Amino acid sequence: MAAAKGFSASKRFLRARVRTGLVRSRNSLTPAIQMTVCAVGAYAFAEYVLGHQGPLFAATSSLIALGFSRDPRLRRVIEVGLGCTLGIVVGDLLLHWLGAGIWQAAVVLLFSILLARFLDSGTIFTTQLGLQSLLVVLLPAPAGGPFTRSLDAVIGGVFALLVTILVPKDPRREPRKDVQKILHELAEVLRECAKALTESDSTTAWHALIRGRNCQPLVDRMRQTLRASGEVATLAPAHRRHRDELAGLEHSLEYIDLALRNSRVFARRLTSAINHAALSDEAIDSISDVLQETAAAIDEMNIGLSEQSEGTRRVHLRRARNDLSDIAARLHPKMLDVQRLEGETVVMLFRPLMVDLLEASGMEPDEARAVLPAL
Repeated sequence: MAAAKGFSASKRFLRARVRTGLVRSRNSLTPAIQMTVCAVGAYAFAEYVLGHQGPLFAATSSLIALGFSRDPRLRRVIEVGLGCTLGIVVGDLLLHWLGAGIWQAAVVLLFSILLARFLDSGTIFTTQLGLQSLLVVLLPAPAGGPFTRSLDAVIGGVFALLVTILVPKDPRREPRKDVQKILHELAEVLRECAKALTESDSTTAWHALIRGRNCQPLVDRMRQTLRASGEVATLAPAHRRHRDELAGLEHSLEYIDLALRNSRVFARRLTSAINHAALSDEAIDSISDVLQETAAAIDEMNIGLSEQSEGTRRVHLRRARNDLSDIAARLHPKMLDVQRLEGETVVMLFRPLMVDLLEASGMEPDEARAVLPAL
């Protein structure tokens, strides 16, 4: 019986693993073709046009620069080119002073890694500098001289940059996916807070706090994605018209990040308010309604920020602003039937979160603050 169950579980795991792998491969087909063409093209150019023998560094540097990483491609190209060139210079100098051998290779590698970390924090830069200097010491120089490998690396980087410029992917795709995930999580944090209130369950509020904390890597990843997308939109003529939309997403992200941070503060205070029974039944109903309505408005903003059509995007963002403005106009302790000081603190902490959301939807800061009722 146990063996049968184990076999069945193994089959399910393998089936799921194969299905996931097929989806990942299908989604990677276009960049895989680009990387193949780029690597082979760089190799062929270095060998047949420049006459280099076995220019493997042209192919490998293009693959590294063009890879699947979310890091900005322009930075990778620069890191690969500089890392290869400096690595070969360092290797040649130390080879001249120390000679060839195993212990010399160890000294060269250690020095190169420390030098790379001194010059730049990039991992690709460190890897390339250390690798190239080590290869200079261990391998015989090519027929064209030691700097032939450096030139091959530059060629690979240039080919990667050309592919990025001439055959770019839509730079808005990844930021849109990222902002969808972030806003979905923010809306769910507020819904969990509303559930915690109605059920008088501080544990649920604490879970909302943890969920909010787990959103920070999503924000950091979107910032990284926006940097890469900004490079593509700047370099690629076909996507320069999207720079304003990317700038708008970057602007919204700053306020979404603030709203997430404020949601964590709010959830932590809500946990205390629930534990101390600081809210009356009327206040609980009022605040939970506010939280649910705010989550729905965030869903509307999510549609707007991830929408492809500019006209449709503006419609959804305007609708989100209107909904958030209606909610913000009620954020006064008396309007929400809050009596005790600790309950008033809960409302007061929600007000800056609402201002952040209004600004994320496109409202000016002064206008967003003016929507809140005077205290």
